[in-house]
Amino acid sequence: MSRLVYVLNGPNLNLLGKRQPHIYGHETLADVERDCQALAAELGLELRFHQSNREYEIIDWIHEARDTAGGIVINPAAFTHTSVAVLDALNTFDAPVIEIHISNVHKREEFRHHSFVSTRADGVIAGFGTQGYLLALRRVARLIDEKVD
Repeated sequence: MSRLVYVLNGPNLNLLGKRQPHIYGHETLADVERDCQALAAELGLELRFHQSNREYEIIDWIHEARDTAGGIVINPAAFTHTSVAVLDALNTFDAPVIEIHISNVHKREEFRHHSFVSTRADGVIAGFGTQGYLLALRRVARLIDEKVD
């Protein structure tokens, strides 16, 4: 099985570190990518790290991952609560998917409590700040290893 993992980030995550730091912290998406790349190297994973404010780009990356990747880590951001299209794309991907959220969405507005993506995800990590990305990579690596065994 491929050890390539796509890390996909949805709308407004390009503003990480600048937008609502009291909720999302001060780390930037570049900081998150650096930390993910370092851990991926330790775990023997290759990463493709992407962010888009456009739903169709995220869908295109999921489609691309179908033929190349052993797992997807996705922070769909606002698309979590609105995008059946992202869910449908993830349903075509036959490998582990871990959904992550920097904040604890269950302590926030009620509309954030529903996730379309969760119905496909093999696991959901929320409320651990940007450390959730690293937890998700560790889990994806374990799931990939279990499929090989």
